[in-house]
Amino acid sequence: MINWADIRQQFLVTETVSYLNSAAAGPVSRSACRAASNYYETMMADGDVHWTRWLAEREAVRKRVAALINAEPDEIAFTTNTSSGMNVIIDALEGSGKVISCDLEFPVTTIPWMHRGIEVQLVKSVNGELRIDDVRQAMNDATGVISVSHVQFSNGFRIDLEELGAAKGNLALVVNASQSAGAFEIDVKRMRIDALCTTGHKWLCAGYGSGFVYLSRDLQERSRPRNIGWLSVIEPFAMRNDTINLRNDAAARVELGCPTFAGIFSLGAAVDLLAGVGMPEVQSRALELNKVLTARLEEAGWKVVSPIRNEKMRSAETLVAMESPKRVVVQLLRRNVIVTEKPEGIRVATHFFNNEDDIDSLIEALNETRNL
Repeated sequence: MINWADIRQQFLVTETVSYLNSAAAGPVSRSACRAASNYYETMMADGDVHWTRWLAEREAVRKRVAALINAEPDEIAFTTNTSSGMNVIIDALEGSGKVISCDLEFPVTTIPWMHRGIEVQLVKSVNGELRIDDVRQAMNDATGVISVSHVQFSNGFRIDLEELGAAKGNLALVVNASQSAGAFEIDVKRMRIDALCTTGHKWLCAGYGSGFVYLSRDLQERSRPRNIGWLSVIEPFAMRNDTINLRNDAAARVELGCPTFAGIFSLGAAVDLLAGVGMPEVQSRALELNKVLTARLEEAGWKVVSPIRNEKMRSAETLVAMESPKRVVVQLLRRNVIVTEKPEGIRVATHFFNNEDDIDSLIEALNETRNL
């Protein structure tokens, strides 16, 4: 049986505040902090003598990240955020046809495509939900790509990726997993995902400057990267400057220049923590706490805006209607409760390190704001 109190101790932030803000930025765990710090301390003491070992450690992390989403190591490339990953994906899929997306989307899921002159059709949500039948109806002969988030930043709606993957036909399915990787199980093979990108600083709890992109082997075989660096070739240490022999068997060919070792090592430690608990257990914990959260909010008379009529649509983040959300967020912060301000209200996130005491603190603090 998992001792959630022990897991909570991995996150120093929980000792001082009720941190319900992983949808904005997850706190870095002690182990992830050590992994990044150890790299810097080693380089401070020894300089660059450990370069070869660091490269080997990078490949070990690549394997563990791949296992997290049931991918192959050569389908994973390290990035620094979701935006860099999405642009890598667009490089691979440019010219594939029109893109179908959704009006709920975070801009990075749509505007990089538009920037390349690619038409993006935004399917309208219904009651805060993207219906897969509506995605099907939007498909036509000109469509080449479906680009959506697993969980919507705007209201917490979670789409059934397995059902969407079964409905996509021959289209490429691109997933922005920044609001789900680290909190929900992802299986790129079972879900028929062709490409996926995420940052490490949200639910993965690895800090800013970390992330990864997944490019399926099939997609790699039929595409060519737009941007390359000296490590993108088959034998980079031959230092050939008169010919290009691109790696054609690895997503890592899109990693430009020297690695961001600190971010990669932090990500590796974060993935190890999640894998040690088990992603099914992490997902179950986050959802269980979210159910407690929404029940307590409704009991206290607060309006939950997130679509939760169907439990399969529930995520670990909840949008709560609120007048003057900026004022409320400030008042909550003064009471050591941290959430996100949104135009419609506040966004509350429940992760595996949270507990019911955090929820109690939120409800108590919210009720106090009614009297201000």
